[in-house]
Amino acid sequence: MRIIQFVRYSVVSTFVALAFYMCVSLPAYSQVDNGGIRGSVKDRSGAVVSGAKVTLTNEETSLATEAVTSDDGNFSFTPIKIGIYTLEVELQGFQKETQHHIKVDVQQQVKADFALTPGSLSQSIEVTAVAPLLQTQDASVGNLASSEQINNLPLNGRNYTFLAQLGPGVTSLSATRGLDRSGSFVANGLSTVHNNYILDGIDNNNDSVDYLNGAAYVNLPPPDAIQEFKVQTSNFGAEFGRAGGAVLNATIKSGTNQFHGSAWEFLRNDKLDAADLYFVDRTTTKKATLRRNQFGASAGGPIIKNKTFIFGDYDGTRIREGTLHNPAVPTDLQRNSGFTDFRDVLAAVSGTKMDLLGRTFPAATIFDPATTRPVAAAQVDSVTGLPATGNGFVRDPFYTGGSIVG
Repeated sequence: MRIIQFVRYSVVSTFVALAFYMCVSLPAYSQVDNGGIRGSVKDRSGAVVSGAKVTLTNEETSLATEAVTSDDGNFSFTPIKIGIYTLEVELQGFQKETQHHIKVDVQQQVKADFALTPGSLSQSIEVTAVAPLLQTQDASVGNLASSEQINNLPLNGRNYTFLAQLGPGVTSLSATRGLDRSGSFVANGLSTVHNNYILDGIDNNNDSVDYLNGAAYVNLPPPDAIQEFKVQTSNFGAEFGRAGGAVLNATIKSGTNQFHGSAWEFLRNDKLDAADLYFVDRTTTKKATLRRNQFGASAGGPIIKNKTFIFGDYDGTRIREGTLHNPAVPTDLQRNSGFTDFRDVLAAVSGTKMDLLGRTFPAATIFDPATTRPVAAAQVDSVTGLPATGNGFVRDPFYTGGSIVG
């Protein structure tokens, strides 16, 4: 009885503890597909300015976030979605200062510092941010591809992962493995299964990858739906894990206050292709049929301006392809003999051969192994009644005796 009471008490205690931790735990936001903006606020003499109000505004969605500089004059906005931002700093006794067009890429920690000028808040200084020449907040080695690059660079099958092969330490698969259309690559000398595919911060790895020419990823959005992606080959952060080769980190476009979208159609048709003159005689054989259409559209915009947005895409592929064949059909002799007599097919093989019973056969005769038997010189074969010319073994061809395959 005491044991039962103890078990009930343990179960109730565990449930209560679990419910407590679920209620008081704070959500942890992933930074895999995000970036950040950090900086400091000082006056013209270089002294830190604490208590200044810093406002971060997304220029595409008008979403604003506020922060206050700490005692050491620093501020931080992280994690934030990739995009274009405006920073405003204001404090009584100083002119308001604004930095426009601060671009935040995947996994980028942008440095934005301010030097305030004494004056009234009605006065303001406008600064247009420029891209940093060197990313000093992150030691990772990688290559970033923007939406413009993804759409403008040629891609086989419109597969954006092929652009990963432009990064440092990355190479395509060996040609000995056949034609690869998946975009799989080797990074830092490690096989494709050591790469880590991430889409919008979510694991996008195919753990049952075909090692010959299958894709190592699960979901492949069209290039028009990709905002940007980054390939990191070394020194990437611990939040990625898993990868020993490279991390391919892609983000999907999102809706903004402006309606935007695209539509596409990519066509291949045998009417536009040249005939294969080497293997095909155009006078007797028509070109093989090929109809390949890859089409789709993407669109995004506001549902409620400055509050709710939507973005979606569709990509479809239709392939109708014919292949030229030169088939062979069984002859009447093959069919009637139960596919045991191939004399008419092998007649083109020249030459003959003679066995120990003095029988002559075409050189390409097929013998029945079930009729194998020994013969002795000058002795009469019990099957054919023919005397043997030497010691050894003989067999009968399928079409003259032995077991018949029906």
